[in-house]
Amino acid sequence: MMVCSCALIAATSLMAKALGPLGSAALGIEGTPLHPMQVSAGRFGFAFLALLLIVAVWRPRFQGIQWRIHTARSLVGWGGVSCMFAAAAHMNLADAMAISFLSPIFTMMLAIPFLGEKVGRWRWLAAAIALAGGLLIVRPGTDAFQIVALVALSAALLMGAEAILIKRLTSREPTLQILTVNNGIGAAIALTAVSFVWLPPTQVQWGVMAAIGITMLCAQVFFLQAMRRAEASYVIPFYYATLIFATLYDFVVFGDLPAWISVAGAALIVGGALLQVWREKLARERKAAAV
Repeated sequence: MMVCSCALIAATSLMAKALGPLGSAALGIEGTPLHPMQVSAGRFGFAFLALLLIVAVWRPRFQGIQWRIHTARSLVGWGGVSCMFAAAAHMNLADAMAISFLSPIFTMMLAIPFLGEKVGRWRWLAAAIALAGGLLIVRPGTDAFQIVALVALSAALLMGAEAILIKRLTSREPTLQILTVNNGIGAAIALTAVSFVWLPPTQVQWGVMAAIGITMLCAQVFFLQAMRRAEASYVIPFYYATLIFATLYDFVVFGDLPAWISVAGAALIVGGALLQVWREKLARERKAAAV
């Protein structure tokens, strides 16, 4: 289930790239390339429509909705998705996805002030390794530096903040309620923001935006089901298969391959994240043994 989620997440970024200036030119898609906020509006809008159909059939009872947390989560989630789509549209897809994998590191850092968590030396080491990998990909101060890489870095920071808010929600509300409320608020935010940059999409562009929304919703369902059926320390390492799928898709569709230094940077990011997962697993085992 986690590998399926990875394949679908990478596919949404690929489709977002196809709607941008580089992708549209390479694939010969008719119409003016769409703004990332318009792609993001399609992602939230069509996902919310699909959820409304599910709610109409199942008729679940929504109660105890944490509106403040949902609104904050939707704001940073919309910002993270928009930045991710913008980065995917203007740079190598594998590089953009690799930078986004810094989000667990930002989650760890944000958990200190917002959740009161204590971070040991091993987790700080994992963070340092991952951040070093991010610097290899971004390469500030060199000719290889791209401003758009900072957009991908912003996506990682926003997704890290979103994870903090998700942690608060999952202990208080059921999955379908979280998905429906989040995508509803996200759609309202995205549709309001896109009114400033709206361009009439072609039929093909409408279809791709609908596919992005449905695909991302399916990815979320697979991710949540994987997390429900096994320990996080077991399933989270499989999440990094997203990078493999992104590289494969980018090569097959656009003929792009990441540079060797980007591969090294991605390896450091994934290595740092896996070190963090491993240490958390050991900590939980020690705590369980003590009890």
